[in-house]
Amino acid sequence: MAYWLLKTEPDCYNWEQLVREKSTVWDGVTNALALKYLRTMKKGDLALVYHTGDERSAVGVAEVVSGPYADPKGDDDRLVVVDLRAKRKLSRPVSLSDIKADPAFEGWQFIRNGRLGVVPVPGAMWDRILELAEGTDQRGDGGKTAAAASSRPRKKMKEATA
Repeated sequence: MAYWLLKTEPDCYNWEQLVREKSTVWDGVTNALALKYLRTMKKGDLALVYHTGDERSAVGVAEVVSGPYADPKGDDDRLVVVDLRAKRKLSRPVSLSDIKADPAFEGWQFIRNGRLGVVPVPGAMWDRILELAEGTDQRGDGGKTAAAASSRPRKKMKEATA
């Protein structure tokens, strides 16, 4: 199973609509790299639904319920779609600023190339987003990996003098 992040402008289509409709055809992807990722999706993969615009937050988890197929509304053979089903709303949205502030997401393509509407999510980063959504920090180090935590020099605090 693979993990994905799918961006949507909440004024056009949002998490609440997906929940109401129970499932949808995820269309409108035209970027070549995002289409490449869409073509690799498989039934059973999971996806974070991410609201762009003013919200800039991951808000829910959806399941890919079909493999990719030609966009039935499109006249461009390159365009593909997948079917999605809402699984669950995140306990709390995980904002872009939360993600950027957490060293666990260093180097993630989502941060490096913010224009992509479909982005793979490595397993450890998927788990970390779910931890942030639940308000838990199971690592106990603010999201740093053990290697990152130990490789940084500790600053010595100056003792206060009166």
